[in-house]
Amino acid sequence: MERFLEQDLTGAEFRECVLSNARLIGVVMDDAEIDGLVSNLVVNGVEVSGYVEQELDRRHPVRLLIRSDDPADLREACRRVRAGWATTVQRLDAMPPGSEHRRVDDEWSTVETLRHLVFVHDSWFRRCVLGSTALFTPFGLGPDYVFDEGEQGLDRSAEPGLAEVLTVRDRQAAELETWLATVSAADLLEPAPVPDGPGWPTYARGRSVVQCLRTVLNEEHEHHGFAVRDLDRMSSSPPDRVPPSAG
Repeated sequence: MERFLEQDLTGAEFRECVLSNARLIGVVMDDAEIDGLVSNLVVNGVEVSGYVEQELDRRHPVRLLIRSDDPADLREACRRVRAGWATTVQRLDAMPPGSEHRRVDDEWSTVETLRHLVFVHDSWFRRCVLGSTALFTPFGLGPDYVFDEGEQGLDRSAEPGLAEVLTVRDRQAAELETWLATVSAADLLEPAPVPDGPGWPTYARGRSVVQCLRTVLNEEHEHHGFAVRDLDRMSSSPPDRVPPSAG
């Protein structure tokens, strides 16, 4: 265990870190920001993650639909997240050229975010829900810790344009919507047909179909929020303050 004692961590950034069971004692946290999977968070003796979840549900009712086991609710959740992305893409079209490839605070650009969602569909829907063994879309973008990318058809050096990514996204959306149109509540509770052998995500074995589907919808919703956040920041910052994508 690493211990920080009487150190000034002003401006520190912890990215993709595991902070489970961390204890922050006697700290000063003005203007701090926490973004991640947070549960059982106690601040000054008060467990606050429940309040946070309630507020997020109030702001984003689609979260309630995503947590449902009712196929009709899940179809509506899919429709809403797609509508949100359509509005954001229209907004992006009205922004200065190149905005789709710009990064804010070293986060993924909008194109990179959409490429990640292509990867999510290929892995968590096609592979885990449909049981497909097909290679992933080459320009799909997974997290850095995804193993054997090349063997799964991914090309980390790919640099697709927005139009190319959106074409694949539309095809994937049609595939998901067609499946959702006929799926039953009983189908959703079946074990996910994750193929045997290597391939991302191997840890999905043992999960139900609806659990894998929720991963897709949650990723769509959460990453849309990240994209909107960054476009808001981009719109309020001069272009030279927003570093271009490394890609």
